[in-house]
Amino acid sequence: MREDYEKAKKRGDKAVRRAESDGRYPYLPSLQGFLPDFRKLPKVPVGVMEIPLRMIAGTVNDDRQNAFAWNFMPVFDVESEFAQKWSNLYDAQEEEGIHDSIKCYEYLHRFYVEEGNKRVSVLNYVEAYSIAADIQRIMPPRSDDPEIAVYDEFLRFFGVTKLYDVYLTELGSYGRLAALYHQNLTDPWPEDVVYQLRSDYRAFEKIYLHLGGDRLQMSAGDAFYMYLTLYPGSDLLLESNADISHKIQKIWNELVSRAFSNREIAVVEDPKGTDQNPSERVLFGFRNYSKEKPLRVAFIHTKEPGRSRWIYAHELGINEVNEKFGGTVEAISLTGIDTDQKLEEAFEAAAADLDEVVFTTSPDLMAASVRAAIRYPKMKILNCSVNLKSSAVRTYYPKMYEAKYLMGALAASYSPDHRIGYVADYPLNGNIAGINAFAIGAGTVDPQAKIYLTWTGKKGADFEKELEKDLGLYVISGPDTIIPESGSRKYGLYRTDDQGNVKGIAAPITHWGRFYTAIIQSILDGTYNEREKTDKTQPLNYWFGIRTGAVDVIFSDELPYYSRKMIRLLRQAVIDGTADPFRGELHSQTRQISEEGAHTLSYEQIIGMDWLNDNIIGEIPRASEMQDSIQKTLMTSGVAEVIVPDGGNNV
Repeated sequence: MREDYEKAKKRGDKAVRRAESDGRYPYLPSLQGFLPDFRKLPKVPVGVMEIPLRMIAGTVNDDRQNAFAWNFMPVFDVESEFAQKWSNLYDAQEEEGIHDSIKCYEYLHRFYVEEGNKRVSVLNYVEAYSIAADIQRIMPPRSDDPEIAVYDEFLRFFGVTKLYDVYLTELGSYGRLAALYHQNLTDPWPEDVVYQLRSDYRAFEKIYLHLGGDRLQMSAGDAFYMYLTLYPGSDLLLESNADISHKIQKIWNELVSRAFSNREIAVVEDPKGTDQNPSERVLFGFRNYSKEKPLRVAFIHTKEPGRSRWIYAHELGINEVNEKFGGTVEAISLTGIDTDQKLEEAFEAAAADLDEVVFTTSPDLMAASVRAAIRYPKMKILNCSVNLKSSAVRTYYPKMYEAKYLMGALAASYSPDHRIGYVADYPLNGNIAGINAFAIGAGTVDPQAKIYLTWTGKKGADFEKELEKDLGLYVISGPDTIIPESGSRKYGLYRTDDQGNVKGIAAPITHWGRFYTAIIQSILDGTYNEREKTDKTQPLNYWFGIRTGAVDVIFSDELPYYSRKMIRLLRQAVIDGTADPFRGELHSQTRQISEEGAHTLSYEQIIGMDWLNDNIIGEIPRASEMQDSIQKTLMTSGVAEVIVPDGGNNV
């Protein structure tokens, strides 16, 4: 009908005016325009399938651009032959529906129409969800571009689901999404699971966009994944639109935090950075605490301290907190909180006890921490992780790589044959930096040094057999701390002899007490919320290193004078900023990372490392190789490449 064409044209004209006022190109993008050599690139025939209309980004040829506004609404005059054809097609859609498939190219998860632009326009006008399309996939050239890496992961996802609907933008997200549905990116998904995912996503997307999600710089797929992590076990088919809408609105600030400007994490590297305006303490009358009315703090651990090096170290810090503040702060621990039900109960107990601050000491507790922050908005919640973003939950983590740098230099000075063993636990964000810093420190002292890497978290791992018996190594960087219930002396940097005797050399240490007292002191001073006066949505991470005293190296009493002197000089250089393992020329096992004279790597580059230094013998394992008990942690905070399986179907 001509009347409907006139309505569609008004939408198109409005879209053109809005784009021009915003300084954007007002018509359809063309594949030919931004990828002129697309016909020469390799292609894969995908076949005919339903694709979401929202993922059709433009047309193939330049000569079709100006017939439509950027939103596929027509702009030609109502008296034109084009308008008549469009109206006839609309009538056919109303009478019997459009059945002929369009022809299009797919490039980086977006579609460009070669035949059928008017069909796309009409179906957009009637607000259809999808259209049948005969698809040719253009394979992009290989590169280190993060967008290409994410697309490669999408191809694995598509290979096992045949779904285009879900568009994710962060490397590792497709693997994590698969895990939420108890699947992977290697084996084809059962039909009922694919149906569940498609239905869940479409139910979410409709409401998310209605609430204004299209105005956020965040794909609906990324928002959907975030929704599932914050509301685990959701079955959107069984939930009402009102319930889904209510849940989305409750996490809206988290979505905003993740969406705009990529929400770079605000990094606090000095405890003094938490005290920006001490003069305002009195001005704003911040609450005073005392022995009679202490600040109540709870710590939530997934394991028992007697069986976990990690938790044991945190418990030492908690003891220091209680001693440091002399009753003004009352800190307690909740241990063995390893299920979702226990987590909910732990936060309920903390709220009932009027705990104002809660620290969760494992990255895989982040989603539960965010859910609790939404439920208890007055509670200050912090999670021990380094790469997770939230506006409601702050994070904290040590710069352990600085201590590892010193340890590597010391290890190289002790090795009789240029060979050093290194025992890592999990391939988590931040841990790879420690391994590389150790290797760089060793190479600085001994250019021939080789670091033999093994992982205690791998299935069937036995680092003593691998490094000592099989390789015959004498100098080994073992687990950072002891397990209280174990009598082993094989932790920190140690050396062995032919008789199996073990002598400790040094050990890295995180002074968790200093971490916690610095953060708690800012709460007592009333300066904790200073940042929120300027930006409540920006994520914040406390990242303390050697300069703050939160990280250090302790030495054996038998360490020779010259060794102590070398490490103390190097340690001071780290504090002064004149020694930095990640400044200047860097080489991975496969490529050059940076050139001589380059600035030090950024926070994001350090915590997101997915490469190993060129003097390391070993590799970063895949999630499938790791013990089942740590899979959840890896899915939350594992290095992105770890959770993307090898191989896959690129069709």
